[in-house]
Amino acid sequence: MKLWQMCVAALAASLLVAAGASAQPKDWSSIKIATEGAYKPWNFTDSSGKLIGFEIDLAEDLCKRMKAKCEIVAQAFDGVIPALSAGKFDAIMAGMNITDKRKEAIAFSQTYGRTPSTFAVLKSNPLAKLPEAGKVYSLNADGAVAAEKSLNELKPLLKGKIIGVQTSTAQANFLEKYFKDVIEIRQYKTTEQHDLDLTAGRVDGVFASISYLKSVVEAPENKEMMLAGPRFGGGALGFGVAVGLRKTDPELLAKFDAAVGAAVADGTVKTLSMKWFGFDVTPVR
Repeated sequence: MKLWQMCVAALAASLLVAAGASAQPKDWSSIKIATEGAYKPWNFTDSSGKLIGFEIDLAEDLCKRMKAKCEIVAQAFDGVIPALSAGKFDAIMAGMNITDKRKEAIAFSQTYGRTPSTFAVLKSNPLAKLPEAGKVYSLNADGAVAAEKSLNELKPLLKGKIIGVQTSTAQANFLEKYFKDVIEIRQYKTTEQHDLDLTAGRVDGVFASISYLKSVVEAPENKEMMLAGPRFGGGALGFGVAVGLRKTDPELLAKFDAAVGAAVADGTVKTLSMKWFGFDVTPVR
């Protein structure tokens, strides 16, 4: 065999070995999970800078079930999906709702939390008198008619108002879809930022998940804030919070699905819900 033939044969063999290695499924004994670190009580940092919250505790529980060593890192929410796709980490647990648009880019596990979204305002603002306070509407097909009626009744009451919302969220999409013609939508990098502007009177209200807003309005320093108007879920607001994953990692998706399902079934999600939210965010199966 000539030298060039030997080189070609060696190259072909090495390519076959590499292809075989790449075809082997990853064992996922080590997983890097991204969270925002600024969405209390889902995920945030304590005074020492340590990540804590509902999703941090849940992530640790899921990793034990998957027998994996996990690293949890902070990532700005508006860039979390591109960073996942770029391979900077393996999964997202950041209070992220499943939406049709997000499903075009990434895969999702079973849901581990579901709560509606609503407005928070200052008690001195006219929006404090929004009707149907606390009433929940579904934007899914079975409740869409009633929800649309409520939304149409809100539009004249919100006309000309400035509403704050976190950017790149399902809540921002909701405001764009239903209210962009009647309100000024002011987007913020974090929910904490729009809370500060609400307190300072620079916006008339904010729109976010009740699971976030409940703890905000109950904080002693926010005694002038309150929840207002009806609550909405489903549709543009998504179909529950879940782990976000690359579509190219089906084995990891299967592991998270099994772990989340077990955590819901044995009451772990409910226990952690009560610890961090004071109410149960477990999705109805």
